[in-house]
Amino acid sequence: MAQLRRNAGADGPRPRLGIAGEVTVIGALVAAVGQVEWSGLVLGTDPLRLRSLEGWEELPDLDDASVLYSGRHGSAVGPLLAQSRTVTAEVIVRVSADQVGATVAALNAATGVRTDEQPLVVWLDSRGPLLAYGRVIRRRLPVDRAYRVGTIVGVTLQWLCSDPRRYELAEQVAVTGLPQAESGLTFPLTWPLDWGTPAVPGSVDVVNAGTAPSSPTIEFRGPTDRPSCVRLSDGARLEYDVTLAASETLTIDTAAGSVLLNGADRLYTATARSVPEEWFVLEPGSTDLAYRAAPGSTDPAATMTVRWRSAHW
Repeated sequence: MAQLRRNAGADGPRPRLGIAGEVTVIGALVAAVGQVEWSGLVLGTDPLRLRSLEGWEELPDLDDASVLYSGRHGSAVGPLLAQSRTVTAEVIVRVSADQVGATVAALNAATGVRTDEQPLVVWLDSRGPLLAYGRVIRRRLPVDRAYRVGTIVGVTLQWLCSDPRRYELAEQVAVTGLPQAESGLTFPLTWPLDWGTPAVPGSVDVVNAGTAPSSPTIEFRGPTDRPSCVRLSDGARLEYDVTLAASETLTIDTAAGSVLLNGADRLYTATARSVPEEWFVLEPGSTDLAYRAAPGSTDPAATMTVRWRSAHW
């Protein structure tokens, strides 16, 4: 019962709206190469022309956790951890004189101070659009003599993205049940032969097509006891000492490090064999994940759902 499907998000038609519109699908407003979508605005088309973009293709600053040797040259190599990503766009506004106020008002509304991060979508070239989450930390809108006739040069917008990775728009989803043995032939044999229910391996092959590790979201749906997700390449697992009824779902967000049972915190149920949630990532390439549970927990209705996006530096 292993399934792999691709959620809609980047594949449907992309309506081209005006300067601001209600965004129901991430990336729905970017319609061509050279455009940026932010909070209902589209940069890179009239009246907001994109002049330059910095910090999007650059590698973010890195923290080096290497430790210097005390008795010899060099250092013990440690991990490199990426810092936040800062993205800066320079924009030119060109509108008719009677539209300056409305255009600036829409720009100000979309780039105000917020506590939560919003999706920032950038479509630079033939690779397609990529997604990051950030907040506006700077807005510069110079006013000179050209302002009143509808031309504003040197508009600067800057975002800070706490997660420096950039993601593909399409969310991938893989679903599997617990391992099930093949039922086999039933005796006495009758023709045509009935080979019974096929076996279920209880594993899925997930593919991160990017260049950076991706943090998946994993959902266990009951009925099951002590569900776990095992990364077969190294044996790392996420395992929780809970019993799930058929109507209950345990959701693990590895990026946030949270474990929720129908919305209630259950992080404390992680077993001693379970790795920290933030460490359970999907490296670039293919990763086999297995769904396991306590001995005797084999209900075919129990499922594990893995959601992820391919990630890029």
